[in-house]
Amino acid sequence: MELWNSSLGSGFILMGILNDSGSPELLCATVAVLYMLALTSNGLLLLVIMVDARLHVPMYLLLGQLSFMDVVLASAVTPKTLVDYLRGENAISFGGCALQMFLVLTLGGAEGLLLAFMAYDRYVAICHPLNYTILMRPKICWFMVATSWILAFLNSVIHTSYIMHFPFCTSRAIRHLLCEVPPLLKLACADTSGYEFMVYVSSAAFLMPTFAAILASYMFVLVAVVHMSSSEGRQKALITCSSHLTVVGMYYGAALFMYIQPRSYHSPQQDNILSVFYIIVTPVLNPLTYSLRNKEVMGAFRRALGRLPSMHSFL
Repeated sequence: MELWNSSLGSGFILMGILNDSGSPELLCATVAVLYMLALTSNGLLLLVIMVDARLHVPMYLLLGQLSFMDVVLASAVTPKTLVDYLRGENAISFGGCALQMFLVLTLGGAEGLLLAFMAYDRYVAICHPLNYTILMRPKICWFMVATSWILAFLNSVIHTSYIMHFPFCTSRAIRHLLCEVPPLLKLACADTSGYEFMVYVSSAAFLMPTFAAILASYMFVLVAVVHMSSSEGRQKALITCSSHLTVVGMYYGAALFMYIQPRSYHSPQQDNILSVFYIIVTPVLNPLTYSLRNKEVMGAFRRALGRLPSMHSFL
């Protein structure tokens, strides 16, 4: 097939989920509502964590980072998807495609590592409460946050720079919601088997150890919770850990299907559904999962709302 030269300013055409839908207007409105919910819920959670001194503890520092990642992840894809549909355009430049892939890989990778550190935080809090202030002191927390971002950044740089150097065919239509590794490999006019194996290995090396660490942490937590004498403490620990495990299941389920599953098993419909789930739906569910069942967060919300009348009277 004829090749096209990316250096000449050529781009791709994103044939996303809206174009393949039987009711694109309804789906577009649904995506817009979900995006606004993601911005609102994560923004409120971030604001409450910042302004309420009682939430200035490691658990909520990490949770605030998760909300920030979700906001940026949703914003890296959703606004362009909606604007492109409303304008009737589907094009994305070569540089824009690379930037979108870089952001999604960085944020997705950082979130996976952060979830593992959040599991460790719960393990220390429940299994080693007397040493919690030492094992989870501020320097350790910020080291965890920095490690999540740095490792995800390096992984993203490697994959983005490598895949964007493949020669692509004149058929530039990406049957996907965004520029991502599996759909782009289908357009490459070169032998990508070696790189596909590298993606499989690196994804497994990135996802499986963190997933195993999360499972191990919660196995120890479950044993400790069972032996708790206080029923109130047991219930609080179970609620917190079940919320975290719900988020872990949503994230790792989508990531494993997207990057560990062989390319021959991928279909445009399946990939689009998975992308919508972790790009749009998960950022909506994460803050709701953590806040609605968390008495400390809900208490912080109520305290923040209680200050509003006094603020209005002051103004």
